[in-house]
Amino acid sequence: MKNYFYAMMSRMKNIYRWGLMRNTRRENLSEHSLEVAQIAHALAIISNKRCGNDIDPNYVAAVAMYHDTSEIITGDMPTPIKYYNSEIKSAYKQIEITAEKQLMDMLPEDFREDFHKIYSPDEKAEKLVKAADKISALIKCIEELNMGNKEFTVAKITIRKAIDGMKLPEADIFLNEFLEGFNLTLDELRQSE
Repeated sequence: MKNYFYAMMSRMKNIYRWGLMRNTRRENLSEHSLEVAQIAHALAIISNKRCGNDIDPNYVAAVAMYHDTSEIITGDMPTPIKYYNSEIKSAYKQIEITAEKQLMDMLPEDFREDFHKIYSPDEKAEKLVKAADKISALIKCIEELNMGNKEFTVAKITIRKAIDGMKLPEADIFLNEFLEGFNLTLDELRQSE
């Protein structure tokens, strides 16, 4: 039997984010997912090393890698629209679940149990991935602002408040230890070696 799941995954590079915002550099879903996976992996390591938890960083990274794949089918719904009110939020969540099921149906039967764990993560993994997703958005804001694009000024403030509001120690540690580097140029990063 032919399976098309990974061919669909390759379409992530065709889905662009931040559709309502003027961007100095377009970001696609594939890039975003890799960055979220890297950050989520780091958050899981922080959780284990600094917060005394026992979380599999590789599992968390896999959840993050696939966290937005429903957008291959739905497209990227801008956050102000997606969360405009509870009815839209609830309806869009159902659309995402349907899209994820459609993607899972493209997998071989013997893969589906493994992917069910990825598309229905445990609570701690889900929290870390949500934080990583917001941190990735914050980084995008920083990059755009560093390029002189004031379009992201309010988004940066709003996203930072959302991260702080999560009250997640792992996110706080990541921001305190790693965020500053995203304001540096390549030469400045190399000088810090």
